[in-house]
Order: sequence, then structure tokens, then C-alpha cells
Amino acid sequence: MHKGLLDSTVMNQEQRAIRLFLLLFYGIGFSFDAFYFYVYPKYIGHTREIGLPSGGLGYGIYAFQIALLFAAVYLMRRQRPDLVKYVYLYTYLAVTVSNDLYVYIGSDNIYESSNVAEVLFVLFSPIFLNKKYFWTVIGGITAKYVLLLLALRQPGLMLPLALYPILSAMSYIMLNRFYGYVNAIRDSYNWQLEGIVKGIVATLELKDPYTRGHSERVAHFSLVMARRLNRFSEEQLKSYYYACLLHDVGKVSIPDHILTKPSSLTEQEFEIIRTHPVVGVNAIKHIDGLQDSVSVVLHHHERWDGRGYPDGLKGEQIPLIARITAVADAFDAMTTKRSYRDALTVQEAYNRIVQGKGTQFDPAVVQLFQDAYPQIVQYVEEERVKQNAYTATNAAATAAP
Repeated sequence: MHKGLLDSTVMNQEQRAIRLFLLLFYGIGFSFDAFYFYVYPKYIGHTREIGLPSGGLGYGIYAFQIALLFAAVYLMRRQRPDLVKYVYLYTYLAVTVSNDLYVYIGSDNIYESSNVAEVLFVLFSPIFLNKKYFWTVIGGITAKYVLLLLALRQPGLMLPLALYPILSAMSYIMLNRFYGYVNAIRDSYNWQLEGIVKGIVATLELKDPYTRGHSERVAHFSLVMARRLNRFSEEQLKSYYYACLLHDVGKVSIPDHILTKPSSLTEQEFEIIRTHPVVGVNAIKHIDGLQDSVSVVLHHHERWDGRGYPDGLKGEQIPLIARITAVADAFDAMTTKRSYRDALTVQEAYNRIVQGKGTQFDPAVVQLFQDAYPQIVQYVEEERVKQNAYTATNAAATAAP
């Protein structure tokens, strides 16, 4: 599970933001340098020599900028646009600080250097919607001028230290506004997707009343275990939760007389049951936001020893999130009354899960289940109290004249 609900969209927007940043960085940067170092001293100011300050990198600074462009293209092709902005920032700071120290330290020259790139870094950092990057920009540029001020002792370096906090405040306001818009869109998307998923689950539970609540319990148990791994972001966990809710959606294709049969299934009937993971995947694989969690639907009946279905995957061939769901699904199935048997106690179900370690279930996931067991049992007991209260209320309403 690599992506969350909106990660594909976020990736596309990050790439667009990088392209815009590069266009501005090179377009405005080169234009400013042409004006500041050539047009202004020749036609307007006449107070200093035409061209870049003597010493230091000189025109070599542009060689670094061209090299950075190749690095940006490489990272974009590797689907890592998120790194481009950091590469540009760190390289710019390292090169300019080194160059300025080399040119001005021990010199009587008044400090003057093009800083339009820094203005771009500050003012356009909100387009990346990344607070970590924003504070890295602010901290890096501030550190640059503090270091230069301490090393060069030139009062003119106080000006950028006074200017950049103002620009940073403006940029921070824009960043928070952008975050507000994105979060509103994200919340709306999540509510709509959750409504669709729960509507599908409700339809399935009308078809098979014995599985009522099963999907939500499996999703809850799976999420409890997945959170303990500390490997998934909140967006990934949301996608996983919705996929768990839909893990049995393929059962809508199973005839009622098989799904609710009060006795053991024949081999032919069981073969029909075994089709539900593939049917389920085909039903949801095009739902935006679930593509990276559909393995839950397809593989939650695979076994660690390779004797599961539909593909007979073995061991770590089975996706981790499907291995987690398999344990959660089996535990709830055992502790729920079905048309063909009564429910087991939670302790009996726990023992059977542990007995299946290394055969039916991933040993590491079983250990995860054992660690989460007290939390799972507490949830089961709370749900039973709610269900008993609901049943009692319905019975009282039915008996009332």
C-alpha cells in the first residue's frame, strides 16, 4: 500500500508546481541578473562595473543552475518531484554562501548580490503545500544572512534580515489559505467516498443478515493492528479502512440459497463462494482512492502456506494489508453466529488464530493480533452491549400495544 486517497492527484499537482517553480526560477532569475548586472549599471546607475562581481564563481553559477535542471528532470522521471525543491534550495544556499564568503571575506568591497532567487523561494513556497519545506526555506535563508553578517560584519546585511520576516509572514498567510482550501476538498471527497462505501456495505448486509456488522468489525480490527506497525500514513489507513469495509462486496453475486444455507456447502457451492474475491475486485478496482488497497478484497482468503484462494499465494507473496485483514476476518467470522453454526467465544477464536500461526496466518501478523487482543476484546464487548440494548429496545417496541 503505497498511496492514499488523493496521492495520485497530489503527485500530479506537485509536478505542476515544480514546473511552475522551474519556469519562474530560470525565467525571472536570468531576467533579473541581466537587468541588475548589465542593464542597470550600463544605462541607469553608472555606479559599478558591468557584469558579475569579480572573483568567486562568476559565470560558473549558471553552470550550477543548468546542472540543477538536469537533476530536476531526472527526479521528475523517477516520480520524485517532492525532492526537486529541496535539491534546489540546499544547492542554492551552499553555493551562494560559499561564493559570497570567498568574494567578500577580507575584502573592502561593499556586499551586493542578486537575491531574487531567495524571494522566489519564500514567496512561492506555499504552492507546494508543505509546511516542512516552508520552514526549511525560512530557516535556511535566515541562517545564510546571519552567517554572512557574522563573517563579513557589513551593516547592509541587516536589510535582508529585516525584509525576509515580512515576506515570510505574507507567504505563511497564503500557505494557510491554501491548506484550508485543500482540506475542505479532501474532507468533501472523503465524506462522499465513505458514503458510497457504506451504502454498498449496507446493500450487502441486506442480502446476508448474518454478516450484518461484519464488515465494520473487520475494518476496525484491521485498523487497530495496522496502526501498531507505524508504517502507514493517515491517508493510507483511510484507504485501507474503506477497502476492509468492502472486502466481501463480491458476495453480492452469490445466490441467496448458498449464502444463507443452514448446512455445510457442497464442493460445487464452495467453488461458487470462492469466486467472490475476484468479483469484488472487478466491482471496485476503478473507484478512485481504493486502487492501492484492492489487494485486501482480492487476497484476504489467501493462506500463509499457499493453500488459500483465489491465487494460491504463499508467505510474503500475499500483500501485508491482506494478511492483516485475513486474521481480522477469521476472528470475526468465528465469533459471529452464522446460518450453519453458532458463534465461538472470543477465547476460542483467539486460540484458533494462534493455532493457525505459520499455516493459515502470517506469524508476524498473529503476534500483532496477540498484542492488540485486549483492545479488540474491549471493542467486541462494547459492540455486544450496544447490540443487546438495541435488541431489547426493539423487543419492547414490538410488545407495546
